[in-house]
Amino acid sequence: MSEPRGKNRFAGRSCQSNGRRIRDLTLRRFSITMAARMNQRGAPARRILLGVLIAGGAVAASSAAPAAEHAAAHAAAPPAIDAKAAEFVAVEKADDFEKGGVTVMTQAVAVKETGPKETVARFGEVYAFSPSFIAARRERPLVVRFWNLQPDDEHDFALLGPKGQVLAFFKLPPLSETVYAFTFHKDGPYDFKCTIHQPGMSGQILVLPKAPEN
Repeated sequence: MSEPRGKNRFAGRSCQSNGRRIRDLTLRRFSITMAARMNQRGAPARRILLGVLIAGGAVAASSAAPAAEHAAAHAAAPPAIDAKAAEFVAVEKADDFEKGGVTVMTQAVAVKETGPKETVARFGEVYAFSPSFIAARRERPLVVRFWNLQPDDEHDFALLGPKGQVLAFFKLPPLSETVYAFTFHKDGPYDFKCTIHQPGMSGQILVLPKAPEN
């Protein structure tokens, strides 16, 4: 006796459904394996936005977004200096200073060469200024020596005013010393940052009142 047609149709649909489940599971395992291998390979993997469509959704490599943001920051044009920047601070190159001043180094917190790999995969490469806080006196030149300690990473320095306006901006090339003198004309806190590696690479200069005369 033959089975009812309805039952045969149900069996066929069940087989198709099982086939789709097996296919989706296989694709999911494959994408996870490939993403893990790409993360282990370092920089090339972080510069690729890996998208795999599974069951109507997208699976992306976790490190792709931070890398894309850093690449965009590298390619972006330098920020415009505020027209009233001179009212707050005078900035000039000070390479003739042989010693003295404050030395600010670029510190690698989590990078592809040394990890931790989980941190790099989640946030991209993380850097910091060290020290990240400097105290200065109004109308007294503050000499800052910037040491970029990384052989293959460029940084920059943007000094911000009270409203977030850019008062000064310059590049910090790899393995270089860049020396600038800052003479502030107004008291208060001035934030600074590397525009390429945000939000971790930031700091502040606190300008105190002019020193009393003897």
